[in-house]
Amino acid sequence: MRQRIDATKAFVKRITQPITEFIKKVLRAIGSFITKISRPVGKFYVRVVSPILSKMAYASNHNFVIRRHLNTLRLFSFINITVTRKRRESFYGYMFIMLWLIGYLIFTLYPMFYSLYLSFHTAYYNLETGIVTTWIGFNNYLNVFRSQVLLPLFGTYLGKMVLSVPLVVVFSIMIAVLINNPIKLKGVWRTIFFLPVVIATGPVIAELSNQDATSLPSLQDSPALAYITENLGPWIANPLESLLTSMLLVLWYAGIPILIFLAGLQKIDSSIYEAASIDGASPWDRFWKITLPSISPLISVAVIYIVVSMSLFVESGGILDLARTHMLVGAPDSAFWFGYGYAAAIAWIYFILMVILMSIFVGVLSIHRKEK
Repeated sequence: MRQRIDATKAFVKRITQPITEFIKKVLRAIGSFITKISRPVGKFYVRVVSPILSKMAYASNHNFVIRRHLNTLRLFSFINITVTRKRRESFYGYMFIMLWLIGYLIFTLYPMFYSLYLSFHTAYYNLETGIVTTWIGFNNYLNVFRSQVLLPLFGTYLGKMVLSVPLVVVFSIMIAVLINNPIKLKGVWRTIFFLPVVIATGPVIAELSNQDATSLPSLQDSPALAYITENLGPWIANPLESLLTSMLLVLWYAGIPILIFLAGLQKIDSSIYEAASIDGASPWDRFWKITLPSISPLISVAVIYIVVSMSLFVESGGILDLARTHMLVGAPDSAFWFGYGYAAAIAWIYFILMVILMSIFVGVLSIHRKEK
């Protein structure tokens, strides 16, 4: 048996030895070729490229715009900036986010201010000349406030937000507290509650809205809803009716707030709950005295997200849908659709209302926290 093993080893060695020698020769040839090439390339870099780069580096720091001497940076020969470590780190940070800043300026800030400019003009699109504008001052805003169609929609929007935002916040806190408990399949439950957020970001939600799949049929046919519509004023009845008929759609916006509150709950030290339990605090007391004060700063973040996300949803016949129709269908000879300027005025009034709502909600929460 030993002789067979030695014979096999000798046979393998005879076969592999020529192959190994061949590989070594190839690698030596490649190494020598690289060495021959690298020497002239290195000499060329030292003689030609390196002086050019040095001159470019010197010119970038010594010109009429920027001139650097030791730790002082001089701009335009009269602005002196002392280069410190903190400023250097800030500069590198801004360089990292420069692409985002450029994209924000081009695709967000410029269109935003351009729409503000259009809101003070009558603006229509012409195939030959593009957008044609005529200055009219605040007439677009006055016409929006005189509109018998848009004014009730703005009122309905405000009423719906006042009712919907607290509902979503309370629902999100309840679900986050339940998921935070030690239960099985916690990740599955997170996915289930976050799934509507994924659906609402695409065209699926628009199709569901067109088919009235975002409302509860039992609520639509409820006698309570008919009583509200018949006996309360339109400024109260319309927001309540809109809220009840789109209850599922409202609760769909709870996905992100649930994750926000869940992240806050998981940062609370469990020893605080243990100490409260030893002192005889009930689960109800622990919620009001420990849980809610700990996540109260996150409520403002959730409120801002809910207001923005619900406001950006384009409902059929809603404010944003009418603004888009005015923009796309508007023409100088149209008696119903008034072009880009009117649509921009609608959008800016809508934006101001959204900011006022967020300011009121966040202000109330801040005052409540300071009182505590």
